[in-house]
Amino acid sequence: MMIRSLWSGATGMKAMQFYIDAIAHDLTNVNTNGYKKKVVNFQDLLYQTTRASGLQGGTDGMVNLPVGVQVGLGVRVAGTTPVMTMGSVVETGNWSDMMIEEPQANSIKNFFQIDMGNGALAYTRDGNFRVDDQGRIVTVDGYFLNPQPGNLAANAVAVQITPEGRIMQLLPGQTEYNEVGQVQLFTFINPAGLEPLGDNRWVETESSGEAQQGAPGAEGFGTIKGGFIEQSNVDAISEMVNMIAAQRAYEFNSKSITTSDEMLQTVNNLKR
Repeated sequence: MMIRSLWSGATGMKAMQFYIDAIAHDLTNVNTNGYKKKVVNFQDLLYQTTRASGLQGGTDGMVNLPVGVQVGLGVRVAGTTPVMTMGSVVETGNWSDMMIEEPQANSIKNFFQIDMGNGALAYTRDGNFRVDDQGRIVTVDGYFLNPQPGNLAANAVAVQITPEGRIMQLLPGQTEYNEVGQVQLFTFINPAGLEPLGDNRWVETESSGEAQQGAPGAEGFGTIKGGFIEQSNVDAISEMVNMIAAQRAYEFNSKSITTSDEMLQTVNNLKR
């Protein structure tokens, strides 16, 4: 004798365990620059049909049954979708910290491009950049911003960045800033299709589409806000509520397994 609810409950427990894992990952990255929380998508599993609708039934064989008899076999995780919305904003006062301001606040499509070496490219929303000993703009891990906008002078008195991504430096004895270069941005038709690598970086995939390069402020591209950092878009309170709901769902599925076991025990005791 097999009770389907045993297996259905097991799939539910596995799915909720995955959901808890995803929530925990989001919560641990609540202060990660540029991090995007994930939504876990679920799908019901195949159905077992014991009687199809539309079959002829009844004593005369002329009755058209309006409904069938099906029973589901559980649930599975269908995918995880990053939520591409703006995170909270923090002012740092450091000019090399850059935040991308989107043309549409609720639609994240713009990214910085990072040169990973050996021709490998990655994309990030983490604008926590620094300047190396050659005056080049790099990430905190030492990867170059690509394309590199130029080399800053070692004796620059002040540096600032415009909303159009133009890096301006003031040299000793001068009264006007001169342009070093311009930061470029990259957009995707489906940014949710980017593959996360960790370390605040994504890579292009067939689902994301090819990266499109453009200057900040151009049509379809965001602008740069120097001295600010975009943080995570994780709402800790909402995630805690989701965690409670997932925990209760896990318990419900566990209860269905326990109930099924008690039913089997009752059948086993019939001969006594």
